[in-house]
Amino acid sequence: MTAPLPHVLVAEDNVLVADAMRLLFEETGHRVTTAGTIVDVVRAASSEPIDLLLLDLGLSDGDGLDALDQLRARGALPRVSVALTGRDEPEVIARCKEAGCREVLLKPVPVATLLRKSREWIGGTEGRESGSPEVRHGTT
Repeated sequence: MTAPLPHVLVAEDNVLVADAMRLLFEETGHRVTTAGTIVDVVRAASSEPIDLLLLDLGLSDGDGLDALDQLRARGALPRVSVALTGRDEPEVIARCKEAGCREVLLKPVPVATLLRKSREWIGGTEGRESGSPEVRHGTT
């Protein structure tokens, strides 16, 4: 029996970006769910376990970090949550860390970086770090 595919939840309200990420992760051996709102993120993550949540902070119905609060209250947090944002201010990064994000990736995130990091997160080769989450600057 083969192991189930890692499940990635892409929380992104830009349909073109969400579709591109869905295709990227499907083509690299992942099962992918996309969600454009906090309501949809909570619904998807509450219905089945999520290995990796890629969470845009600016969803159409509010702050993406609110989804983590709701999932925590339901006992349905993803194995790994990573914030995606265009902002790298220390207070934004601190909020992401406090909400439980392993890392903060700055948009646009290079494809190679996203895939490499996702293998680390899903494969469990990188444990939860203390201190500030890692911040990666995008170039594409």
